[in-house]
Amino acid sequence: MFLRIAGLVLSALPALATPLPCAAAQSTPREIVARFEKNLRSLTSFQADFEQTSSSSSLSTPLREKGRLTVKKDDLMRWDYTSPEKKTFVFNAGLLQSYFPEDNQLWRQRLAPEDYEGDIPAILTGKARLAERYDVEDSPFPGSGPGSPQLKLTPKAGEEGSFILIEIDPSTWMLRRAVLFDWAGNRTEFAFSRFKANPRLEARFFEIKVPADCEIIDGEPPRKK
Repeated sequence: MFLRIAGLVLSALPALATPLPCAAAQSTPREIVARFEKNLRSLTSFQADFEQTSSSSSLSTPLREKGRLTVKKDDLMRWDYTSPEKKTFVFNAGLLQSYFPEDNQLWRQRLAPEDYEGDIPAILTGKARLAERYDVEDSPFPGSGPGSPQLKLTPKAGEEGSFILIEIDPSTWMLRRAVLFDWAGNRTEFAFSRFKANPRLEARFFEIKVPADCEIIDGEPPRKK
């Protein structure tokens, strides 16, 4: 389920942070994540294209997916996957809806606060308090942009062996990329582009329109193989 894999916002509105690549190099890891969270919390909403790459022992080749992410304050989140399979996930007021057009099914499930406040939603909404939830340290990894700080986030509580690598854009003090590793060695990477800050979004944007003959099921959707 998408809420259990981690991804971070690529970039932020330039006006939110003055480009300070030298300052980023001189900042501590805790100072860097604090600046990121401050900028993220200043947004009322944002949208970004995403590319998701998932690798595991059950996949012979990595699964690559693309789509558009929309987040709005007051716990509203929408993931529209466009390739290779169209599907939509919407979280609104404690209800997660998962729509699979190819199956003509809409799954609905209520989430407890601890489920919603996990890695993905807490980080994307700026609620994570990274320095409190994780041990934060410098940790270079392949594929970085010039002068981009790269950090490792290790949960202070949770599954041993799980951690997140994040890359920060030094010109905006926001995140460019994140890679999640779990205890079993599974790897999920998110990269974001075409960021749009504070788009006007009506409440109905976080509703899913389905055909009249769509099957509506209460519960958690099965994992697709």
